[in-house]
Amino acid sequence: MESYLSLSSPLERKAALGFSDTVAVVKGSLIKWASATSDPKRGSYLCSLLIALSLICSIYFVGSAFFGKQYKERLTAWGVIEAMQTSDICKDHCRPSGSEALPQGIVTKKSNYKMRPLWGSSLKDDNPLPSMSLLAIAVGIKQKAIVNQIVEKFPLSDFVVMLFHYDGVVDDWRDLSWSNSAIHVSAVNQTKWWFAKRFLHPDIVAEYNYIFLWDEDLGVENFNPRRYLSIVKDEGLEVSQPALDPSKSTVHHQITARIRNSIVHRKILKFRGNTKCYGNSTSPPCTGWVEMMAPVFSKAAWQCTWYMIQNDLIHAWGLDRKLGYCAQGDWTKNVGVVDAEYIVHLGLSTLGVFNGSEALLSKSKEVDKRPEVRTQSSVEMNIFHERWEAAIKEDRCWGSDSLNGVMQLVLEMHIDLGLSTPLCPSSFHFWV
Repeated sequence: MESYLSLSSPLERKAALGFSDTVAVVKGSLIKWASATSDPKRGSYLCSLLIALSLICSIYFVGSAFFGKQYKERLTAWGVIEAMQTSDICKDHCRPSGSEALPQGIVTKKSNYKMRPLWGSSLKDDNPLPSMSLLAIAVGIKQKAIVNQIVEKFPLSDFVVMLFHYDGVVDDWRDLSWSNSAIHVSAVNQTKWWFAKRFLHPDIVAEYNYIFLWDEDLGVENFNPRRYLSIVKDEGLEVSQPALDPSKSTVHHQITARIRNSIVHRKILKFRGNTKCYGNSTSPPCTGWVEMMAPVFSKAAWQCTWYMIQNDLIHAWGLDRKLGYCAQGDWTKNVGVVDAEYIVHLGLSTLGVFNGSEALLSKSKEVDKRPEVRTQSSVEMNIFHERWEAAIKEDRCWGSDSLNGVMQLVLEMHIDLGLSTPLCPSSFHFWV
C-alpha cells in the first residue's frame, strides 16, 4: 500500500489498485487451498484452479503494462496529464489571503526593521541577515538616562532597538550614539502593549529570535543579554524574564525574586498569604509565570502572545496568568525566571503623570492621573478574564484531545504520503 500511496499519476494509481485487488484474490484462493489440502479428492481441482489464476494474473499484468503505456502516451500528447499535475500543484499552494491574484514568486509574506539607504546600495544582498533579537521599550524623556544604560547593554550587532515614545518627545533622544540606529515610534499617552499590538505583528518580527518587551524603569548593572539568551536556549525557555534583585527592587510576586546560587527557577514554595504554593502546584503564579515589566519571548511564543493581546485592553493586566498557554508545551518547564542574569525593578509610576515634558502640554501644567490609570487597569483585567471564560465556552474545539489527535493524524498522513507541499493551517476546519 505504501508504494501505491507514493504514486502520482491517476493511471499509475489505477494500475496499482488493480494489482492490489488481484493480490487479494490470489491470497483468498491460497487460504482456501490451505484449508482444503487435507481433502485428497479436491487436490486436483485446486491445482487446476491455481494454474488458471496464474494465467489470468500474467495476462492482466502484461495487458495493463501495454494498454496503460498506450493510454499514458496519448494523454501526455494531449497535455491531459500535465494539466492534471499542474492543477494539483496549484491547489496545494498556501497563499496568504489577498495574494491570490499574484504569482507565487512575487508574494513577500514577512518583513523586518532593517533600514535601507535611499541610494548607493546594491539590491542584491548576498549576505544572509545575522541571527538577531529585538529590544522594544516604552519610554518617556524623564527616564532617558536609565533607558540609555539599558540600550548600551544590548550590542547593536545582535539586537534591533525600538523605542515607543509615550510622551511624544523624540528629537531629544538624538544626541545618544545609538539613536539613529533605533526605530522610533511615537503616540502620546499609549502603553507598551498598545504599541506592541500595532507595531510588533508576528510577520514583522518573524526574523528575530527573541523579543524583549521591557519597561523603562529597569536597572541592568548585573545583566548581560548575550549570556541571558545562552541560558534561555540551554534551558529551553520560551517565555522568561531576568530575576529581580530583591534587596533593591519593587517585587510584586515572589516568583520573580532572584534565588542566590541558582541559574534558573520555574516555581516557588509559598505557605503564607492568599495564594499558597506547594511542591505539586501547577498553576500561576506558583509556576509558569513571569511579570509584565521585563518579559522575553521566543519567536513562537510571541506569535501566540500577540494574538492573545486584546486590541482595546491596553494595560494587558491579566495577560501574565495566561502566558503559559503560549509556552509551546508544558508551562511548568518552558516558562522560567533567570537568576544568573538579574535586574533591578525601580518601580517608577510614569503612566498618567504629566509634568510638562509631554509634547502636547505646556511646561506650567502638571497633572497626576495615576490613580485613574490603576483603576482602569483593574477594570481591563476583569474584562479580559470574562472574555477568556466566554471564549472557552464558545470554542468547543479548544483544548480537545480528540481534535489534537485528528490534526496529528492528518500531519502524519501528509508525511507518509511523501507530499512536498506544506499544509496550510487555514485548511483545517473541524466541526464537533
